[in-house]
Amino acid sequence: MKKYFFLTLTLLYSLTGFGQLQSPSSFLPHELGTQFTPHHMLVQYLQHVANNSDWVKLTEYGRTNQQRPLMLAHIGKPENLARLEEIRTNNLRRTNVMEGPTDPTLNNIVVIWLSFGVHGNEAAGPESAMDALYKLLVHPDRDAWLDRMIICYDPTLNPDGYDRYTHWYRNVGNTDPDPDPNAREHDEPWPGGRVNHYMFDLNRDWAWQTQTESRHRMSIYNSWLPQVHVDVHEQGYNSPYYFAPAARPFHAYITDWQSTFQETIGKNHARYFDEQGWLFFTKERFDLLYPSYGDTYPTYNGAIGMTYEQGGIGAGRAVLMNNGDTLTLADRIAHHTTAILSTIEVSSQNADALIKNFSTYWQSSQANPPGTYKTFIISSDNVSGRIDAFCALLDRNGIRYGMAADNFTTRVFNYQTGKTERMEVTSSDLIISAYQPKAVLTQVLLEPETFIEDSVTYDITAWSLPYAYGLKAFASTDRIDVSKERAVVNPPFSFPQNTYAYLLQWNDLSDARFLAKAIKKGLVVRYASQPFRVENKSFDRGTLVITRADNRKHPRFDATLLALAQETNQHLQTTQTGYVEQGHDLGSSEYRLITAPNVLLLGGERTRSNSFGQAWYFFEQDIRYPVHLRDVEPFSDINLDDFNTLILVDGRYSFNENEATQLTSWIRAGGHLIVIGSANNSVSRLDRIGLQPANRERPAQTSYDQNSAPLYAEQERNSIRSYIPGAIFEVNMDYTHPLSFGIGDTYFSLKTSSGAFTPMENGYNIGRIGTSGMVTGFAGQYALDLQRNSVVFGVQPYGRGTVTYLVDNPLYRSFWEQGKFLMSNVLFFVNN
Repeated sequence: MKKYFFLTLTLLYSLTGFGQLQSPSSFLPHELGTQFTPHHMLVQYLQHVANNSDWVKLTEYGRTNQQRPLMLAHIGKPENLARLEEIRTNNLRRTNVMEGPTDPTLNNIVVIWLSFGVHGNEAAGPESAMDALYKLLVHPDRDAWLDRMIICYDPTLNPDGYDRYTHWYRNVGNTDPDPDPNAREHDEPWPGGRVNHYMFDLNRDWAWQTQTESRHRMSIYNSWLPQVHVDVHEQGYNSPYYFAPAARPFHAYITDWQSTFQETIGKNHARYFDEQGWLFFTKERFDLLYPSYGDTYPTYNGAIGMTYEQGGIGAGRAVLMNNGDTLTLADRIAHHTTAILSTIEVSSQNADALIKNFSTYWQSSQANPPGTYKTFIISSDNVSGRIDAFCALLDRNGIRYGMAADNFTTRVFNYQTGKTERMEVTSSDLIISAYQPKAVLTQVLLEPETFIEDSVTYDITAWSLPYAYGLKAFASTDRIDVSKERAVVNPPFSFPQNTYAYLLQWNDLSDARFLAKAIKKGLVVRYASQPFRVENKSFDRGTLVITRADNRKHPRFDATLLALAQETNQHLQTTQTGYVEQGHDLGSSEYRLITAPNVLLLGGERTRSNSFGQAWYFFEQDIRYPVHLRDVEPFSDINLDDFNTLILVDGRYSFNENEATQLTSWIRAGGHLIVIGSANNSVSRLDRIGLQPANRERPAQTSYDQNSAPLYAEQERNSIRSYIPGAIFEVNMDYTHPLSFGIGDTYFSLKTSSGAFTPMENGYNIGRIGTSGMVTGFAGQYALDLQRNSVVFGVQPYGRGTVTYLVDNPLYRSFWEQGKFLMSNVLFFVNN
């Protein structure tokens, strides 16, 4: 017996090219599937595999906010791994992202990318990453599958969230799992492991790349651009397994090949699932529209992008399902492993077709971009800071841009007005041509409106970046070639002696970062409430005014400002006099003193973790200004007098009578309450403050027509009449109010719910939706009617304090750059 066992091991090691390869169950202190594996053990197992295999190369491509390593394994036969960099660059040459001829000896190698665990509490993903890796390497078909394939293998995209979940579960779970759905181990506390450190959903961040995990990952992803990408997820534990083909709607630019090959993959998976008698579904729920998912972003970059969903959220190690069966962690791992190995198999079998159609995709889209608009023009009239931020996002996505060769006139679509007009394009305007390698992604992200073939969709339906960045932009159906690179001009960093005041125009988020740093350095800053002109230079409302008189006690006044200007790359202007030619002299009360905000941000079980995280990230990363974090409960234990600014993010708050009095008394004494999103519903129930919900009745049905009555099967489609999944609304702004400074009389707001509120009679309705404003994206007819003449942004004076109402969350997913600028106005200007 020992003889045969020894021969079996020898054969196994010979097949896999290992010395002492162990399975996950042999290596880990627990059998795989009987307990969750902390991230550090997962990394140790990957290192073990790489150290004992010449078929795996492991690299660290970044670190999370909590300094956990982000790991990527490359899997392939040893001779291919030895030429890994050559294979990578050759693959990029197929796309023209990298120039130069391809290498004929490498043109037959297909690249696939497998991603696990973007949501940390979908923990069967990382667990199955270990199982699938081992089973691939010992699989009898390994050599055939990997002969012409490189696999990029990311075992956990969200280590911080994954460890939050696994450590919590290991702390509360019984020795033997309790399958009762009501057990403690199935009731994950706020904020849950789904999100990263800043409580962002990383599966909504592929294109925007606001988070450090996304930026690290997308840098290496865009340096490979695989032919196939799989994003491994979990869903509610009563749901069967989901795999491709995806549900409608598909974005119009998804090719027939991308659609039909999903069918090929799905049929291969079904064959294995049928053999085991496992339930599954396809073509439902998970569509291909919103561009910042782990299936759509790869799709818009030429790949076959897919989501796989195993039932399992909240399942722990075992849970009793509605059908009376018990779902175990081992079951979930087995399902994922089977789908992953099937993906590798079918990709290997269709390698030639994948490579051919991938190359065709890039060549044809660059030669003939599919969308109506072929060129996008960002006017040079825009403030440079907004253009800089916009270009930084284009750079992260590998989208090329430049300047026009000379001046000329052409017909364009005006994003601000929604109309077609003639425009003189100048050589100083920014040009983004769709005739470039990333043609499809360029059009998807920049087009003013997305074509939606079906309004029953999973996520927001509008995201056009010129609106998000507050840019004056135009789209042309003509091809306009880029002739030169954009030149970035750095501001001067020398100031005259004995400057009376330093002035900074208030235009974009970089100005808010400067102000935050100035306050932290102890500088006294004012803002102009009215336009003025001094020394033949004009300044608008919101201009920051930093006078020597206000700062005469500052020990290093001029040196500090010079250092801040250099650090933030801001163009500070100076004046030698406080006497203005137009407007009010600099000593006037029209220059309002900015009181340093002392901010309390409330989180906890009654708040939405994403919304809390977006606000937290805004302070810590966007403007780098201090913020205090507390749980909302018990509210009565909070001494509000320690703060002058309180933020209620999206959530459901319940204030008893004493707590309501505590809150309103604090506002009357001078506090500034900022209410975001659904928190407005809670505040509306308080006495004397709060917006009132709009409640327009639907038109009454005067008669019943059997033939036109809605069918039961159409109930979901009928319900979307009251639904706004995410659309851009034109908002009319009161440009004279500090909340609008630097924004002007129009703001384009990303509205992600159908909630609407009536204008106030005892406050300032700063931002309102009119009766005929532009709407981009889908909004159901009932919801659309409700929005007309509603207030989006309002300010209510209350005693010596203020309540600011933000019906739409300006910090949503942190990619709406103009919203973050608006939030800066609320923070620094509104209560002063």
